[in-house]
Amino acid sequence: MASIRRTLSPAYHDRHYQNGASVSTPSSKNLLFATSKYSPSSLPSVVAAFALNFRRKGPPGLGKAFGKWAIFFLIGFLLGMMPLGHVNDIQARDFSFDIKPSHVNVRFEDEAAKAGSIRDPIVKPEQFMADVRLGAEAQPESSDGLVFLPRKELIVVTPTYNRPLQAYFLNRLGQVLRLVPPPLLWIVVEMNSASMETAEILRKTGVMYRHLACTKNSTEVKDRGVHQRNTALEHIEHHRLDGIVYFADDDNIYSLELFYSLRNISRFGTWPVAMLTQSKNKAILEGPVCNGSRVVGWHTNEKSKRLRRFHVDMSGFAFNSTILWDPKRWRRPTSIPVRQLDTVKEGFQETTFLEQVVEDESQMEGTPMGCSRIMNWHLHLEAHGHVYPRGWLLQKYLDVAIPLK
Repeated sequence: MASIRRTLSPAYHDRHYQNGASVSTPSSKNLLFATSKYSPSSLPSVVAAFALNFRRKGPPGLGKAFGKWAIFFLIGFLLGMMPLGHVNDIQARDFSFDIKPSHVNVRFEDEAAKAGSIRDPIVKPEQFMADVRLGAEAQPESSDGLVFLPRKELIVVTPTYNRPLQAYFLNRLGQVLRLVPPPLLWIVVEMNSASMETAEILRKTGVMYRHLACTKNSTEVKDRGVHQRNTALEHIEHHRLDGIVYFADDDNIYSLELFYSLRNISRFGTWPVAMLTQSKNKAILEGPVCNGSRVVGWHTNEKSKRLRRFHVDMSGFAFNSTILWDPKRWRRPTSIPVRQLDTVKEGFQETTFLEQVVEDESQMEGTPMGCSRIMNWHLHLEAHGHVYPRGWLLQKYLDVAIPLK
Protein backbone atom coordinates (compact mmCIF):
# COMPACT_ATOMS: atom_id res chain seq x y z
CA MET A 1 0.00 0.00 0.00
CA ALA A 2 1.36 3.35 -0.90
CA SER A 3 1.95 5.81 1.90
CA ILE A 4 0.96 9.44 1.66
CA ARG A 5 2.87 12.10 3.63
CA ARG A 6 1.63 15.71 3.97
CA THR A 7 4.37 18.29 3.96
CA LEU A 8 4.15 20.49 7.02
CA SER A 9 6.39 22.89 8.89
CA PRO A 10 9.16 21.20 10.87
CA ALA A 11 8.35 23.38 13.87
CA TYR A 12 5.31 21.23 14.75
CA HIS A 13 5.35 17.74 16.18
CA ASP A 14 4.18 14.87 13.95
CA ARG A 15 1.16 12.74 14.79
CA HIS A 16 1.42 9.08 13.62
CA TYR A 17 -1.51 7.04 12.37
CA GLN A 18 -1.96 3.28 11.91
CA ASN A 19 -1.28 3.28 8.13
CA GLY A 20 2.19 4.64 8.69
CA ALA A 21 1.36 8.14 7.50
CA SER A 22 2.01 10.98 9.78
CA VAL A 23 0.29 14.36 9.83
CA SER A 24 1.69 17.25 11.83
CA THR A 25 -0.79 19.52 13.66
CA PRO A 26 -0.06 22.46 15.94
CA SER A 27 -0.88 22.04 19.63
CA SER A 28 -3.51 24.18 21.27
CA LYS A 29 -0.98 25.98 23.43
CA ASN A 30 1.23 26.91 20.51
CA LEU A 31 -1.78 27.89 18.44
CA LEU A 32 -3.19 30.26 21.06
CA PHE A 33 0.09 32.11 21.43
CA ALA A 34 1.10 31.98 17.80
CA THR A 35 0.45 35.69 17.46
CA SER A 36 2.15 38.26 19.63
CA LYS A 37 -0.98 40.42 20.09
CA TYR A 38 -4.67 39.65 20.02
CA SER A 39 -6.67 41.71 17.60
CA PRO A 40 -10.21 41.58 16.20
CA SER A 41 -8.88 40.04 12.97
CA SER A 42 -6.94 37.19 14.68
CA LEU A 43 -9.53 36.26 17.32
CA PRO A 44 -11.88 34.29 14.98
CA SER A 45 -9.00 32.17 13.63
CA VAL A 46 -7.77 31.44 17.14
CA VAL A 47 -11.24 30.31 18.25
CA ALA A 48 -11.68 28.16 15.12
CA ALA A 49 -8.34 26.45 15.57
CA PHE A 50 -8.99 25.87 19.25
CA ALA A 51 -12.40 24.36 18.45
CA LEU A 52 -10.85 22.02 15.82
CA ASN A 53 -8.17 20.85 18.19
CA PHE A 54 -10.66 20.34 21.01
CA ARG A 55 -12.91 18.32 18.70
CA ARG A 56 -10.09 15.96 17.80
CA LYS A 57 -8.65 15.47 21.28
CA GLY A 58 -11.76 15.90 23.38
CA PRO A 59 -14.23 13.16 24.29
CA PRO A 60 -16.72 12.16 21.60
CA GLY A 61 -19.91 14.19 21.53
CA LEU A 62 -18.48 17.09 23.55
CA GLY A 63 -16.25 18.26 20.73
CA LYS A 64 -19.18 18.32 18.30
CA ALA A 65 -21.17 20.53 20.65
CA PHE A 66 -18.24 22.82 21.21
CA GLY A 67 -17.78 23.14 17.46
CA LYS A 68 -21.35 24.33 17.06
CA TRP A 69 -20.84 26.83 19.88
CA ALA A 70 -17.74 28.17 18.17
CA ILE A 71 -19.62 28.66 14.90
CA PHE A 72 -22.38 30.67 16.59
CA PHE A 73 -19.76 32.65 18.52
CA LEU A 74 -18.04 33.61 15.26
CA ILE A 75 -21.33 34.66 13.68
CA GLY A 76 -22.22 36.83 16.69
CA PHE A 77 -18.74 38.33 16.81
CA LEU A 78 -18.85 39.30 13.14
CA LEU A 79 -22.33 40.80 13.48
CA GLY A 80 -21.20 42.80 16.47
CA MET A 81 -18.24 44.26 14.61
CA MET A 82 -20.33 45.38 11.66
CA PRO A 83 -21.23 49.14 11.85
CA LEU A 84 -24.97 49.75 11.66
CA GLY A 85 -24.69 53.48 10.92
CA HIS A 86 -22.33 56.12 9.67
CA VAL A 87 -19.65 57.43 12.01
CA ASN A 88 -20.58 61.02 11.33
CA ASP A 89 -24.03 60.41 12.84
CA ILE A 90 -22.47 60.27 16.34
CA GLN A 91 -21.71 63.74 17.55
CA ALA A 92 -20.43 65.16 20.79
CA ARG A 93 -23.85 66.46 21.79
CA ASP A 94 -25.19 62.89 21.99
CA PHE A 95 -22.95 62.35 25.03
CA SER A 96 -23.59 65.65 26.78
CA PHE A 97 -24.26 65.56 30.52
CA ASP A 98 -25.92 69.00 30.67
CA ILE A 99 -29.32 69.09 32.33
CA LYS A 100 -31.72 70.96 30.11
CA PRO A 101 -34.83 72.39 31.81
CA SER A 102 -38.16 71.46 30.42
CA HIS A 103 -39.92 73.98 28.24
CA VAL A 104 -42.32 76.24 30.11
CA ASN A 105 -44.94 78.21 28.23
CA VAL A 106 -44.24 81.47 30.07
CA ARG A 107 -43.32 84.81 28.57
CA PHE A 108 -41.97 87.88 30.27
CA GLU A 109 -43.94 91.11 30.31
CA ASP A 110 -41.77 92.96 27.81
CA GLU A 111 -41.84 90.08 25.33
CA ALA A 112 -45.62 89.85 25.60
CA ALA A 113 -45.93 93.56 24.94
CA LYS A 114 -43.95 93.20 21.74
CA ALA A 115 -46.00 90.25 20.56
CA GLY A 116 -49.27 92.03 21.39
CA SER A 117 -50.83 88.83 22.74
CA ILE A 118 -52.12 87.99 26.19
CA ARG A 119 -52.85 84.31 25.73
CA ASP A 120 -49.76 83.16 27.54
CA PRO A 121 -49.36 84.03 31.22
CA ILE A 122 -47.30 87.17 31.72
CA VAL A 123 -44.65 86.83 34.42
CA LYS A 124 -42.28 89.52 35.58
CA PRO A 125 -38.58 88.57 35.47
CA GLU A 126 -38.01 89.46 39.13
CA GLN A 127 -40.44 86.72 40.17
CA PHE A 128 -37.82 84.17 39.16
CA MET A 129 -35.07 85.82 41.17
CA ALA A 130 -34.29 84.34 44.58
CA ASP A 131 -32.63 86.55 47.18
CA VAL A 132 -29.76 84.36 48.38
CA ARG A 133 -27.27 85.92 50.79
CA LEU A 134 -24.40 83.89 52.17
CA GLY A 135 -22.95 86.32 54.69
CA ALA A 136 -22.25 88.98 52.06
CA GLU A 137 -24.00 91.96 50.58
CA ALA A 138 -23.62 93.06 46.97
CA GLN A 139 -22.80 96.69 46.31
CA PRO A 140 -22.83 98.08 42.75
CA GLU A 141 -19.36 99.11 41.63
CA SER A 142 -19.78 99.84 37.95
CA SER A 143 -21.45 98.54 34.85
CA ASP A 144 -18.81 95.81 34.63
CA GLY A 145 -19.69 93.88 37.77
CA LEU A 146 -20.51 93.81 41.49
CA VAL A 147 -18.41 94.01 44.63
CA PHE A 148 -19.41 91.67 47.45
CA LEU A 149 -18.83 93.10 50.91
CA PRO A 150 -18.97 90.77 53.93
CA ARG A 151 -21.33 91.62 56.77
CA LYS A 152 -19.85 93.21 59.86
CA GLU A 153 -19.51 90.86 62.79
CA LEU A 154 -21.65 91.66 65.82
CA ILE A 155 -19.92 91.16 69.18
CA VAL A 156 -22.62 91.01 71.86
CA VAL A 157 -21.31 91.23 75.44
CA THR A 158 -23.58 89.94 78.22
CA PRO A 159 -22.63 89.91 81.92
CA THR A 160 -24.64 87.43 83.98
CA TYR A 161 -24.81 86.10 87.53
CA ASN A 162 -26.67 83.50 89.58
CA ARG A 163 -30.28 84.39 90.34
CA PRO A 164 -33.70 82.73 90.03
CA LEU A 165 -34.48 84.07 86.53
CA GLN A 166 -30.98 83.72 85.06
CA ALA A 167 -31.85 80.71 82.89
CA TYR A 168 -35.00 82.41 81.61
CA PHE A 169 -33.17 85.62 80.70
CA LEU A 170 -30.31 83.85 78.93
CA ASN A 171 -32.67 81.62 76.95
CA ARG A 172 -34.81 84.59 75.92
CA LEU A 173 -31.81 86.59 74.72
CA GLY A 174 -30.33 83.52 73.01
CA GLN A 175 -33.53 82.94 71.02
CA VAL A 176 -33.33 86.51 69.72
CA LEU A 177 -29.64 86.25 68.79
CA ARG A 178 -30.12 83.03 66.85
CA LEU A 179 -32.48 84.92 64.51
CA VAL A 180 -29.80 87.47 63.67
CA PRO A 181 -27.95 86.70 60.39
CA PRO A 182 -24.33 85.68 60.97
CA PRO A 183 -21.60 86.52 61.70
CA LEU A 184 -22.38 87.09 65.39
CA LEU A 185 -20.30 86.34 68.48
CA TRP A 186 -21.93 86.20 71.91
CA ILE A 187 -19.49 86.81 74.78
CA VAL A 188 -21.02 85.81 78.12
CA VAL A 189 -19.06 86.69 81.26
CA GLU A 190 -19.56 85.29 84.76
CA MET A 191 -17.87 86.14 88.01
CA ASN A 192 -15.11 83.93 89.49
CA SER A 193 -15.71 80.87 87.30
CA ALA A 194 -17.69 79.71 84.29
CA SER A 195 -20.49 77.48 85.56
CA MET A 196 -21.56 74.27 83.85
CA GLU A 197 -25.23 75.29 84.03
CA THR A 198 -24.60 78.48 82.05
CA ALA A 199 -22.41 76.63 79.55
CA GLU A 200 -25.21 74.12 78.91
CA ILE A 201 -27.70 76.93 78.25
CA LEU A 202 -25.31 78.60 75.80
CA ARG A 203 -24.71 75.37 73.89
CA LYS A 204 -28.42 74.76 73.43
CA THR A 205 -29.06 78.22 71.96
CA GLY A 206 -27.16 77.40 68.76
CA VAL A 207 -25.37 80.77 68.81
CA MET A 208 -21.59 81.06 68.42
CA TYR A 209 -20.37 82.12 71.86
CA ARG A 210 -17.38 82.50 74.15
CA HIS A 211 -17.84 81.80 77.84
CA LEU A 212 -15.51 83.88 80.00
CA ALA A 213 -14.97 84.30 83.74
CA CYS A 214 -13.98 87.47 85.56
CA THR A 215 -11.28 86.58 88.10
CA LYS A 216 -11.48 89.89 89.93
CA ASN A 217 -11.68 89.48 93.69
CA SER A 218 -15.36 89.83 94.53
CA THR A 219 -14.64 91.58 97.83
CA GLU A 220 -13.04 94.48 95.96
CA VAL A 221 -15.81 94.74 93.38
CA LYS A 222 -18.13 97.72 93.70
CA ASP A 223 -20.09 97.10 90.49
CA ARG A 224 -20.03 93.52 89.26
CA GLY A 225 -21.20 94.35 85.73
CA VAL A 226 -18.40 96.87 85.17
CA HIS A 227 -15.66 94.31 85.75
CA GLN A 228 -17.44 91.68 83.68
CA ARG A 229 -17.68 94.04 80.72
CA ASN A 230 -14.03 94.98 81.16
CA THR A 231 -13.11 91.29 80.96
CA ALA A 232 -14.89 91.10 77.62
CA LEU A 233 -13.16 94.29 76.41
CA GLU A 234 -9.77 92.84 77.32
CA HIS A 235 -10.63 89.67 75.39
CA ILE A 236 -11.66 91.67 72.31
CA GLU A 237 -8.53 93.81 72.47
CA HIS A 238 -6.18 90.86 73.02
CA HIS A 239 -7.59 88.83 70.10
CA ARG A 240 -8.16 91.91 67.91
CA LEU A 241 -11.74 90.99 67.10
CA ASP A 242 -13.12 93.15 64.33
CA GLY A 243 -16.81 94.03 64.55
CA ILE A 244 -19.45 96.11 66.33
CA VAL A 245 -19.44 95.78 70.13
CA TYR A 246 -22.77 95.95 71.93
CA PHE A 247 -23.43 95.59 75.68
CA ALA A 248 -26.64 93.57 75.98
CA ASP A 249 -27.71 92.81 79.55
CA ASP A 250 -29.66 89.56 79.82
CA ASP A 251 -32.67 91.12 81.58
CA ASN A 252 -33.43 93.67 78.84
CA ILE A 253 -35.85 93.19 75.95
CA TYR A 254 -34.53 93.59 72.40
CA SER A 255 -36.15 93.78 69.00
CA LEU A 256 -34.64 92.07 65.99
CA GLU A 257 -34.54 95.40 64.18
CA LEU A 258 -31.92 96.64 66.63
CA PHE A 259 -29.34 94.02 65.60
CA TYR A 260 -29.98 94.68 61.91
CA SER A 261 -29.28 98.40 62.45
CA LEU A 262 -26.02 97.74 64.33
CA ARG A 263 -24.27 96.73 61.11
CA ASN A 264 -24.82 100.24 59.70
CA ILE A 265 -22.62 101.79 62.40
CA SER A 266 -19.25 103.09 61.27
CA ARG A 267 -17.66 104.35 64.52
CA PHE A 268 -20.21 104.95 67.27
CA GLY A 269 -23.98 104.61 67.15
CA THR A 270 -26.66 105.44 69.69
CA TRP A 271 -30.45 105.31 69.99
CA PRO A 272 -33.16 105.99 72.61
CA VAL A 273 -34.10 103.33 75.17
CA ALA A 274 -37.46 103.03 76.89
CA MET A 275 -37.17 102.53 80.67
CA LEU A 276 -39.38 102.03 83.67
CA THR A 277 -38.61 104.09 86.70
CA GLN A 278 -37.63 102.33 89.90
CA SER A 279 -41.14 102.89 91.24
CA LYS A 280 -42.50 101.24 88.05
CA ASN A 281 -45.33 103.76 87.87
CA LYS A 282 -44.20 105.52 84.67
CA ALA A 283 -42.00 105.06 81.62
CA ILE A 284 -39.22 107.41 80.61
CA LEU A 285 -37.08 107.79 77.51
CA GLU A 286 -33.32 107.96 77.77
CA GLY A 287 -31.05 108.53 74.78
CA PRO A 288 -30.33 110.91 71.92
CA VAL A 289 -32.52 113.43 70.11
CA CYS A 290 -31.64 113.23 66.43
CA ASN A 291 -32.01 115.32 63.32
CA GLY A 292 -31.66 112.62 60.69
CA SER A 293 -28.58 110.68 61.82
CA ARG A 294 -27.04 113.67 63.63
CA VAL A 295 -27.32 113.82 67.44
CA VAL A 296 -28.57 117.24 68.56
CA GLY A 297 -29.66 116.58 72.16
CA TRP A 298 -30.58 114.09 74.86
CA HIS A 299 -33.67 112.69 76.57
CA THR A 300 -33.40 112.65 80.38
CA ASN A 301 -35.90 112.95 83.22
CA GLU A 302 -33.86 112.25 86.31
CA LYS A 303 -32.52 115.29 88.15
CA SER A 304 -29.63 113.37 89.68
CA LYS A 305 -28.23 112.50 86.24
CA ARG A 306 -28.37 115.95 84.66
CA LEU A 307 -24.69 116.44 85.40
CA ARG A 308 -23.74 113.68 82.97
CA ARG A 309 -22.06 114.64 79.71
CA PHE A 310 -23.87 111.97 77.66
CA HIS A 311 -27.33 110.81 78.75
CA VAL A 312 -27.41 107.26 77.41
CA ASP A 313 -28.25 103.84 78.82
CA MET A 314 -25.71 101.01 78.80
CA SER A 315 -27.81 99.16 76.20
CA GLY A 316 -28.35 102.30 74.11
CA PHE A 317 -25.07 102.48 72.18
CA ALA A 318 -22.61 100.37 70.17
CA PHE A 319 -19.14 101.07 68.76
CA ASN A 320 -16.50 99.72 66.40
CA SER A 321 -14.18 97.24 68.12
CA THR A 322 -11.11 98.63 66.37
CA ILE A 323 -11.32 101.62 68.70
CA LEU A 324 -10.02 99.29 71.42
CA TRP A 325 -6.90 98.01 69.64
CA ASP A 326 -6.24 100.43 66.77
CA PRO A 327 -6.17 104.00 68.19
CA LYS A 328 -4.24 105.40 65.19
CA ARG A 329 -7.11 104.58 62.86
CA TRP A 330 -9.50 106.78 64.82
CA ARG A 331 -6.85 109.36 65.81
CA ARG A 332 -7.32 108.85 69.51
CA PRO A 333 -5.11 111.24 71.51
CA THR A 334 -3.99 108.49 73.89
CA SER A 335 -3.29 104.76 73.72
CA ILE A 336 -4.64 104.07 77.23
CA PRO A 337 -6.97 101.03 77.11
CA VAL A 338 -10.67 101.90 76.94
CA ARG A 339 -12.36 100.50 80.05
CA GLN A 340 -15.40 101.15 82.22
CA LEU A 341 -14.66 102.75 85.57
CA ASP A 342 -15.72 101.29 88.89
CA THR A 343 -14.67 104.34 90.88
CA VAL A 344 -17.39 106.69 89.61
CA LYS A 345 -20.83 107.19 91.04
CA GLU A 346 -23.60 104.80 90.02
CA GLY A 347 -25.24 105.94 86.82
CA PHE A 348 -22.09 107.63 85.51
CA GLN A 349 -20.39 104.51 84.10
CA GLU A 350 -21.95 105.08 80.68
CA THR A 351 -20.91 108.71 80.26
CA THR A 352 -17.34 108.16 81.50
CA PHE A 353 -16.96 105.27 79.06
CA LEU A 354 -18.30 107.28 76.12
CA GLU A 355 -15.88 110.11 76.88
CA GLN A 356 -13.03 107.67 76.16
CA VAL A 357 -14.53 106.59 72.81
CA VAL A 358 -15.79 109.85 71.27
CA GLU A 359 -15.03 113.52 71.76
CA ASP A 360 -18.51 114.97 71.19
CA GLU A 361 -21.83 114.37 69.44
CA SER A 362 -20.33 115.07 66.01
CA GLN A 363 -18.66 111.64 66.12
CA MET A 364 -21.94 109.87 66.91
CA GLU A 365 -24.48 108.31 64.54
CA GLY A 366 -28.14 108.33 65.53
CA THR A 367 -30.06 105.22 64.54
CA PRO A 368 -32.63 104.68 63.17
CA MET A 369 -33.04 107.79 61.04
CA GLY A 370 -34.30 110.54 63.29
CA CYS A 371 -34.11 108.21 66.35
CA SER A 372 -37.82 107.76 65.76
CA ARG A 373 -38.31 104.20 67.03
CA ILE A 374 -37.75 102.32 70.26
CA MET A 375 -35.78 99.14 69.62
CA ASN A 376 -35.08 97.90 73.16
CA TRP A 377 -36.57 98.25 76.62
CA HIS A 378 -35.11 98.30 80.12
CA LEU A 379 -38.04 97.39 82.35
CA HIS A 380 -36.52 96.35 85.73
CA LEU A 381 -39.03 93.53 86.02
CA GLU A 382 -36.90 91.24 88.15
CA ALA A 383 -38.11 91.06 91.76
CA HIS A 384 -35.46 91.16 94.47
CA GLY A 385 -35.32 89.08 97.62
CA HIS A 386 -36.03 85.68 96.02
CA VAL A 387 -34.40 82.70 97.70
CA TYR A 388 -31.92 81.10 95.30
CA PRO A 389 -31.30 77.52 96.50
CA ARG A 390 -27.82 76.12 96.06
CA GLY A 391 -27.79 73.71 93.14
CA TRP A 392 -31.51 74.34 92.57
CA LEU A 393 -32.33 71.93 95.43
CA LEU A 394 -34.09 72.74 98.70
CA GLN A 395 -32.25 71.43 101.70
CA LYS A 396 -35.38 70.91 103.81
CA TYR A 397 -38.79 69.58 103.00
CA LEU A 398 -41.80 71.84 103.33
CA ASP A 399 -43.62 71.35 106.63
CA VAL A 400 -47.03 70.83 105.08
CA ALA A 401 -49.30 67.92 105.95
CA ILE A 402 -52.17 67.12 103.57
CA PRO A 403 -54.74 64.73 105.03
CA LEU A 404 -55.88 61.90 102.77
CA LYS A 405 -59.59 61.28 102.68
